[in-house]
Amino acid sequence: MPVYQLPDQHIFPPVSEAERNGLLGIGGDLHPDRLFKAYQNGIFPWYSEGQPILWFAPNPRFVIPMKCFRFSRSVKKNVKSNTFEIRINTAFEKVIEHCSAFPRPGQFGTWITEEMKQGYVQLHQQNYAHSFEAWQDGVLVGGLYGVLIGGVFAGESMFAHVSNASKVAFVWAVRQMEQWGVELIDCQVYTEHLERFGACDMTRDEYMLWLRLLQHKPVSFSSNFDEGFFPV
Repeated sequence: MPVYQLPDQHIFPPVSEAERNGLLGIGGDLHPDRLFKAYQNGIFPWYSEGQPILWFAPNPRFVIPMKCFRFSRSVKKNVKSNTFEIRINTAFEKVIEHCSAFPRPGQFGTWITEEMKQGYVQLHQQNYAHSFEAWQDGVLVGGLYGVLIGGVFAGESMFAHVSNASKVAFVWAVRQMEQWGVELIDCQVYTEHLERFGACDMTRDEYMLWLRLLQHKPVSFSSNFDEGFFPV
């Protein structure tokens, strides 16, 4: 199948036109309107510094339906220990900066380019992209960020400078989003780490059905955790 060169207009080809590796389009920009429209259509940018912008819609899709979310006893123990203070949207730019610099096995450089950072910061300013942060003694030590599309949260990246910081932040994030009405966490592509939390493959057609059903769902999002809420 051809790889589409995206026009200046913020439009995308159907995800069914993606190549076997999920690559759907090339080019365009990371204007927040284009970015959000991409997520509404099951598409996300993924490329490295020096490459043109590449847009993907993989098949299968790696996701966590809320009913499938799970975590180990050791993670539960860390959550209950209150080692970290978890906050929402108090340091979005710092979270994405830490995620871009965080070393990952087998990965050279980063796919979170300066252009991508700017795009997601603008999405955050429009209240579409959000960060969940783990703080310890007033220092940001872990967290994650992603894009909220109605009842679907598309996770983008996470980091941890202290053991278990991102895991605890992720547990709090998922359980809190469940309270808000989010029904599906989009992890995009397979990782062993997220498989341990209950992530599984979903066909692209099935994912698109979920996305169409949930993207306009009103959710009771708040930048504060529910009073008295505990995730286990």
